[in-house]
Amino acid sequence: MAPTGAYLALTAHFHYLPLLYSLAVLCWVSGFDIIYALSDMNFDKQHGLHSIPERFCLTSSLVISLLLHIVCLMVIIIAGIANHQGIFFWTGAGIFAFLLFYQHYIVKPNDLSRINFAFFTLNGISGLVLLFFFLLDFFLAT
Repeated sequence: MAPTGAYLALTAHFHYLPLLYSLAVLCWVSGFDIIYALSDMNFDKQHGLHSIPERFCLTSSLVISLLLHIVCLMVIIIAGIANHQGIFFWTGAGIFAFLLFYQHYIVKPNDLSRINFAFFTLNGISGLVLLFFFLLDFFLAT
């Protein structure tokens, strides 16, 4: 909800675009949080915690995460079209998409050794890339 809250705080007006960006952030964060939660699956099961990986198993959790990331990207595309974003935005969205899909490429049901890299490094870079190119598009678009 951060994009919507920031928009309302700065403009004191409602607009649907911040809601779209909030939905994109929600799906992005939920998707990578599911990936990270895979490392706690056994702990969750032992302690009766009802996480997505504990409930749906490892492979299904990765599919749910992928679907959330696809929805995130679809919402970013819809918001970008609705907001008439320029080339910088679309470049950033493309890099962001690559980084999201790369996480799913490196984290496999039979090899969870790269969860920390996917969660901490790739998601940190993803957010910065999207922000940088969004701002670049905002300030330099013709």
